[in-house]
Amino acid sequence: MTESTHPSRRTVVTALGAAGFVALPAWPQTARAADGPAVATASGPVLDTHPATEPSGTHVREVGGTNVVFQYGTVLPAFDGWRTHEPTREYLTLDKKWRFRFDPADQGLAEGWQSAHHDDGAWGLIDVPAAWDLLNTPGFGSETTPFGRGTAFSDGYAWYRTTVDVPGSWRARHVRIAFLAAGYSAEVWLDGTRLGKHEGANSPFALPVAGALRPGTRQTIAVRVFRRASYTDYTAATGQPVTDDYEVPYKPVDYWPYAGLTRSAWIEAVPQVGIAKLLVSGANGRLEARAVVENHGASDFEGWLTLDPGRDSGARPVRVEARIAARSAGVVPVSVPVPHAPRWSPAAPHTLTARATLTSGKSSGPRVDTLSTRYGVRDLTVADAQVRLNGEPLFLKGLNWHEETAAHGRAMTLAEYDRELGHITTLGANLIRNCVYNRHPYVYDWADEHGVTVMDDIDTMWLNTAQEKLQTERYGLARALALTMAWNQHNHPSVILWGLQNESEIDADGAPVYRAWLADLKAAVKAVDLTARPVTWASNTSNDPAFDLADVIGFNEYFGYFYGKDADLGPTLDAVHAKYPDKPILITENGTWSEAGTHGPDTTQGTEEWQAASFKAHWAQVTARSAFVAGFTYWVLKDYKERAGYNQAYNGISVMGLLTFAEERPKLVHDAFREAVNPRGR
Repeated sequence: MTESTHPSRRTVVTALGAAGFVALPAWPQTARAADGPAVATASGPVLDTHPATEPSGTHVREVGGTNVVFQYGTVLPAFDGWRTHEPTREYLTLDKKWRFRFDPADQGLAEGWQSAHHDDGAWGLIDVPAAWDLLNTPGFGSETTPFGRGTAFSDGYAWYRTTVDVPGSWRARHVRIAFLAAGYSAEVWLDGTRLGKHEGANSPFALPVAGALRPGTRQTIAVRVFRRASYTDYTAATGQPVTDDYEVPYKPVDYWPYAGLTRSAWIEAVPQVGIAKLLVSGANGRLEARAVVENHGASDFEGWLTLDPGRDSGARPVRVEARIAARSAGVVPVSVPVPHAPRWSPAAPHTLTARATLTSGKSSGPRVDTLSTRYGVRDLTVADAQVRLNGEPLFLKGLNWHEETAAHGRAMTLAEYDRELGHITTLGANLIRNCVYNRHPYVYDWADEHGVTVMDDIDTMWLNTAQEKLQTERYGLARALALTMAWNQHNHPSVILWGLQNESEIDADGAPVYRAWLADLKAAVKAVDLTARPVTWASNTSNDPAFDLADVIGFNEYFGYFYGKDADLGPTLDAVHAKYPDKPILITENGTWSEAGTHGPDTTQGTEEWQAASFKAHWAQVTARSAFVAGFTYWVLKDYKERAGYNQAYNGISVMGLLTFAEERPKLVHDAFREAVNPRGR
């Protein structure tokens, strides 16, 4: 033990005074049927069933002064296992070929497709990760292929099955199956024991397997994935939209809802006493850390937690005492001065790695578990109508971006991420808006390392008042998505804004339903964010009656395209500023469209010249008001796939991008954007 790891008595007493634990919540550990039979609408498509509240059991508990997110009876863990393997843990990747079968008649559950004894020898194969949309849809990325054909339009249920050899050494381990995404919802079984259900296409989840695990044997994992149809018919003009009040989003939207196990999955075996999550905040010259420790064992744990702030932090490791009761979760807080740590900014994106190590015993006992996390030291504030980073005004030059490629849909390869995100740095943008769902963890890591800030979003798009009320008062899925967004992306210095919704309905008479819903989502992210990041949303109006709840006012505007004139933007910004003089304003969307290769006057809709001229007009009005307008976010980086009932003449491809969809070929607006945000290469 080096001298630097010995704490002063004052450090130990302070840590113990702030520490605490709560009993792990109860969660069903036995097999049970699904929540009810699937139902069909009058027009035919199957709708999934729903429990009384969202099925993951997502909630927050205060543990020793820190709010902790729980799902499935355990702490929602860190999901770094896709790239980082801790030396105290064991991992089995599930990224491989699985057995796969569509289940359009919803017969699989009754016929025992979840059972280890079911014969799946005649099933097909599919890669995990992959979107089943690309399983057999020739011409998916082409603008000339007929719309409505292929597995991209296979809806309802589909089943995945695989086997794993479970090591015998896992008998004394806490084991969970982690999925980075399953669209839209998924139920998981291990040897026929139902582990749980998850809803929400773009948020990761981890299911504990206690009670179903049989170490030293071969076991079968079965996953039933569901996607609601967007329309009753994708090829006929009579096709009607299919809705489900409980889903988020509840109706067809203008981005493609890729289906299946679209991101990585793995099994992770951790010690019975382990660090589930390490929350860190580097600001004001200090590193504040909260190590969330779970004790799944039958005995109380007494030991130590050592926090290493990382190389280049300018600080030494600090050790504090940790005591966690049996079958409980506890929080061990550590505060470390890091006055000499380099600050993170777009110009100098310095990142560090903090590592927590748990040891047992009253002195220097054996290592029990470790967990590391990347972080950055930076000061983010909102005041006097400006967003400031490290004390300096930050003007956001942003791009909306959909996570997809023509080759793989939302199951992108790391090489595809590098190419797509590389466009953002080439263009000189310093903000990505994750419209309108959480991204693969790689995106946040990339943004940290490349100095690009992030506005993170959830799937709360185009909700109507009835669904807002249902989510706030009963079902709680929107709240769960907000909580998990803030919890999962907490440590990333690049994430500077929490986005709460996109263009949802506003009720009359003071908007009590809309305001209550936004207040609920805001409270959720604020409850778990140690850094107090500002909240915003992409309103459909500059007269939003809930702007007083926002830290940064955000709205989408399409002057000169859907309504009004380009020149209307400036007076609108002035009016919003006059009403909220202390709040910065962010244009969360603006854009038009062009069909690549179509040229003509800049007053003719659909030409590349018109699209570029429209951008320039809006950009000029925003930058002229940079004293109170925090930035501008263009819609959209790249043409994107749509499954709603429009743009079928282009095979469902929206042509609003700076780049084309499949070829990623730049249009004139691409160069206009690059020159505007980075004139003469500066």
